[in-house]
Amino acid sequence: MIKIYNTLTRKKEVFKPLKKGEVGIYSCGPTVYYYAHIGNFRAYVFADILRRMFEINDYKVKQVMNLTDVGHLTSDSDEGEDKIEREAKKENKTPKQIADFYTKAFFEDFEKLNIEKPEIICKATEHVKEMIELVKRLEKKSYAYIGESGNVYFDTLKFKKYGELAKLNLEELKVGARIEVDEEKKNPHDFVLWFVEKGSKYKNHILKWKSPWGEGWPGWHIECSAMSMKYLGENFDIHTGGEDHIPVHHTNEIAQSECATGKKFVNYWVHNSFLQFNSEKMSKSKGGILRLEDLEKKGYSPMDLRYFYLSGHYRKPLNFTFTNLDSAKNSLKRLKEIISKLKEGKINQKNINNAYKQFLEIIDDDLNSSKALSFMWEILRDEKLKDSEKLELIFKFDKFFGLELKKEEKVKIPSEINKLIKEREEARKKKDFVTADKIRDKINKQGFVIDDTKNKTIVKKFRR
Repeated sequence: MIKIYNTLTRKKEVFKPLKKGEVGIYSCGPTVYYYAHIGNFRAYVFADILRRMFEINDYKVKQVMNLTDVGHLTSDSDEGEDKIEREAKKENKTPKQIADFYTKAFFEDFEKLNIEKPEIICKATEHVKEMIELVKRLEKKSYAYIGESGNVYFDTLKFKKYGELAKLNLEELKVGARIEVDEEKKNPHDFVLWFVEKGSKYKNHILKWKSPWGEGWPGWHIECSAMSMKYLGENFDIHTGGEDHIPVHHTNEIAQSECATGKKFVNYWVHNSFLQFNSEKMSKSKGGILRLEDLEKKGYSPMDLRYFYLSGHYRKPLNFTFTNLDSAKNSLKRLKEIISKLKEGKINQKNINNAYKQFLEIIDDDLNSSKALSFMWEILRDEKLKDSEKLELIFKFDKFFGLELKKEEKVKIPSEINKLIKEREEARKKKDFVTADKIRDKINKQGFVIDDTKNKTIVKKFRR
């Protein structure tokens, strides 16, 4: 039984898929105007363990992730510059060059962190047709209106459930506390569905398309609704994202989608909490961001960071310090050293099944990755289990953790180690096993482990 915390209801619920054995997931992707930092990647690792949990439970997963390459302004509401175009001007490049460059950088880090690629990755600029059609549906149903500038707005007062996801009290919420008032809006929470260049304050916008309302470009919120519904249907299972999307972006997605279709948009809204740095959310606007590359330069591996993410529950803030990252690094190092010494062999399938069942119960209860890590260490300390059974279980667990524990590291064997290996082979041929064992110990102390198979001797470095 899989249980997931649903932001919409503020409680854990038993997951009931729309189609038996299948799950559709939409994950809010990056706005590709700059490098993604380690705060951003907490959301993507969280979405990754969510899909891995379903895969382990034999679900067929269809995950969709967007790439925002137009329309996201520097404010989550309708103020500021387009992030892509602002960066293009700064770097003297085209918006496409900016988007392509930072998309490539994003997926390089994505791959390093061993995040499984979604089945569908969709760019906003390649789905403008679908966005225009969605705005037309809203206009036809009188949920949209045209402002003095020609921009098309969504009328939030016509959607009675507006703000339900964020538990907004629209009467008490002070105007301007979250958004700035635009004089042409009927209500302060109304948002732009389509920006029209003619007569608007964004006359020099580079990216633009023809539309029934004039040449222009889509608002940020309409993008995710159009793309998610195209690939997952007008009602789908799960929508993920950071908790910062709850008050505006996801609230607006629900409003426009449900008004256009007359159907419930998403069954389960699942949000991760922030990665904190200096007691604040890590963000580019506040400075002090760290990229994966910055950590690698300091001697940390992507898997050290992934282990750190897993050490906290996704719904709780995770405080980043180098002390905490060191702890994760050391834990992973110890884990790999233990694994490198475990030998394959016969297993008792009943022992495997019993332990794996306990593991599934932990991760199926709202993705409790920190408790799952603790359980893994308990398994390694369990004296009732054989080494071969521990090894089998750890590798099965890692299909959820994604720490690449089975991956062999390619290392160059130093000449002095090769010399010791030859001396040990000579001792074994002479049946001098006491000397052979002493040489093995010398090799182990230098960070290498020997695995004697039937046909040859395999030498591996302790996994770090």
